[in-house]
Amino acid sequence: MKISKKLFVLIVCMLLVFPIVLGQTSSFCDMSSSENEPQPVFPVPTERQMAWHEMEFYAFMHFGINTFTNLEWGNGNESINSFNPTAAINVEQWVTEIKNAGMKGIILTCKHHDGFCTWFTNTTAHSTKNNTTTYGNVDIPALLSAECRRQGLKFGAYISPWDRNHAEYGRAGYVEVFREQIREICTNYGEIFEMWFDGANGGSGYYGGANESRSIDAETYYDFPNTFKMIRELQPNCAIWGWDQDCHWVGNEEGWAGETSWCTYDNGANDDGSGNEEGEEDGWRWLPTECDAKNGNGWFWNTTADNTGQIKTAQQLFNIYMTSVGRNSNLILNFPPNKAGVLSNATVTNLRGFKTLLDEAFGTDLALNATASASAERSSSVAGKFAARNVNDNSDDTYWALEDGETSGSIELDLGSSRTVKYIRLGEYIRKGQRVKGFEIYTWNGSTWVKQSTTTATTTIGHKRIVQLTSPTQTSKVKVVITDSKVCPLINRISIY
Repeated sequence: MKISKKLFVLIVCMLLVFPIVLGQTSSFCDMSSSENEPQPVFPVPTERQMAWHEMEFYAFMHFGINTFTNLEWGNGNESINSFNPTAAINVEQWVTEIKNAGMKGIILTCKHHDGFCTWFTNTTAHSTKNNTTTYGNVDIPALLSAECRRQGLKFGAYISPWDRNHAEYGRAGYVEVFREQIREICTNYGEIFEMWFDGANGGSGYYGGANESRSIDAETYYDFPNTFKMIRELQPNCAIWGWDQDCHWVGNEEGWAGETSWCTYDNGANDDGSGNEEGEEDGWRWLPTECDAKNGNGWFWNTTADNTGQIKTAQQLFNIYMTSVGRNSNLILNFPPNKAGVLSNATVTNLRGFKTLLDEAFGTDLALNATASASAERSSSVAGKFAARNVNDNSDDTYWALEDGETSGSIELDLGSSRTVKYIRLGEYIRKGQRVKGFEIYTWNGSTWVKQSTTTATTTIGHKRIVQLTSPTQTSKVKVVITDSKVCPLINRISIY
């Protein structure tokens, strides 16, 4: 029997796709096999996680009753009117300063452990809805989310699972209250890019006047599987922080990730305890790290926050950026408003200085006009599909690749004239997994290549890696050598500053 070419291709594709239906994801029908597309190295990020990676760094804003009591953790017995701003809350200032600093979003502490809700909730009387002070009767998530949309920033929400005010905390009834609070936030304030839940759970509290300690099993008490299912339905693009969802805590509150930093993770099963800061090379799931850092001596503004040495300097903020975003991690920097409902003068000054340092360091990419060449390029029926020039075409959707089985290679960037080089930024095409295990930087001295010393280890790359040369170097050419990779490396970005 004679089979047509089209029918033959269809049958082959069905045979290849069938394993996927059974849950086997290692094979698939590739109608463009002549393009020689590299196969993924699992695990790989979801589209939701890819959008999260692109956020890179954003602001935390802790603002609530603790702002007015000089506490980090309120006990839950505070009067609603303890929340007493001395002026109308100026969310326009918050968003303007955060946006001008280059951040792409704001995560608001809608409820901290004290249980005070800063929105007009129907779940508890302990909220701004019942506040009778001049400026305290305000739905802060409503104001901030609207202003973020107006200025083009993303809005995120932090809702503490622990509630030291609610009488039902620790009992079955509270779980539905907590879930309804999440539902309100997910339903009433537009798109949410990330939701935080923290890990502080149970202990002493007011608990409706009981004034006692209550303990819970955090793994089971909140029934998070059903809560997360609800969030996925209401906010399908929202990344969930913690609880082994879309991203996880780096393991410190100082804003640094490991010099080796994998996006893959197996929930800390490694024995050396380095899972949080470094991820895990052979982790079974894509669970990248997020760094968080205070801007003063606490997460909430307090009366000593603006004293000398409390607010981080512009240089300190820049250093944190380098050890987080520069190490394949997202960064959430805390900028708490003060009692007047604004970012303090000291905060604004240092925030603007931070942006100046970012612009000075990374304002001009010398690689954009450079000529790229490589030790080898992956073959394809599409001209230039995996060419060296893809690393400096200002697009993260194209990449340089080697053939299968080739785990080392190099790319040269000819700048055309001698320039001062201080920083190298690298990126992998992580849609197909994280691969690179080691790389080196070389510069041309006019007659030979010189290996450069860097201020950080040159191991993993991931979404974004920035390495600083130990000493700024005058050179006309830069070479990046991939020394080791799980499989063929896929590099989508090399920038030179």
